[in-house]
Amino acid sequence: MLKTETPSQAHAALDQYATSDLVNVFVDDQINAVNAVRAAAPSIALAVDAALPRMEAGGRLIYVGAGTSGRLGVLDSVELYPTFSWPHGRAVALLAGGSDAMFVAVEGAEDDFDQGAADLRSVNVGPDDVVLAIAASGGTPYVLGALQAGRAAGALTVGFANNTDAPVANEAEIGVTLDTGPEVVSGSTRLKAGTSQKIALNTFSSALMVRLNKVYGNLMVDLKATNAKLVRRAIRLTTFATGADEAAAREVLEQCGFHVKTAIVALSKQTSVEQAQALLEAAHGSVRQALA
Repeated sequence: MLKTETPSQAHAALDQYATSDLVNVFVDDQINAVNAVRAAAPSIALAVDAALPRMEAGGRLIYVGAGTSGRLGVLDSVELYPTFSWPHGRAVALLAGGSDAMFVAVEGAEDDFDQGAADLRSVNVGPDDVVLAIAASGGTPYVLGALQAGRAAGALTVGFANNTDAPVANEAEIGVTLDTGPEVVSGSTRLKAGTSQKIALNTFSSALMVRLNKVYGNLMVDLKATNAKLVRRAIRLTTFATGADEAAAREVLEQCGFHVKTAIVALSKQTSVEQAQALLEAAHGSVRQALA
């Protein structure tokens, strides 16, 4: 029996717990998700380094999963645009059962190996792409079909699984095993298995974006200021990085479409927005190199 399906011996009388104890058990068990990702950190780092040249060559991140795993892939993919200005077309999410499965479970969709392969081929997967195959069990047919199609197309494949010696991890070029063990509620991998996947995907994509010069120091300088909150954040980041006052920061940001990178370079180098943009382009988007 898979570890994720094995009943937890620690909580055989879960339904008899007092509410405060019940809540504490669920919360405390999440610590195992963090520990599982920490143990897999070397594999995640390997995946980041392998993905980097493909992203620099114009490749895409393609997330593939079913159920909770698939929805977490969708979540990571859609957040890359507002956080790092990563183009929508370069973060593709494939979910077993299609987009409707994001909101309503489509039973049986995860069992279709051929559909997984077909869905991946339908987005014209190629050698510069990175396929992120996510499955708590590690054996979801839909995900394995996509994984096989990705390898056949020459894409980098990274498999995330919550069971040891799982096909999704073993058949991927880089396997990331998140060994979270039995769930408090037997087999409910939306619990700590899902938490570990969220952490692992956040870690992978965020580290990759840092390597792609989307961050200066630890500042999120390539965000898209698409609402009032993000406009305020852009101003705050610019003032923090340059020492300029809010009025000066806003003035320059308005000239460059609230692109924080450009504003930082323009203010720090006391140059025009156009010259700041040229410096950033020559530095491959690195604020640090542009300032040097």
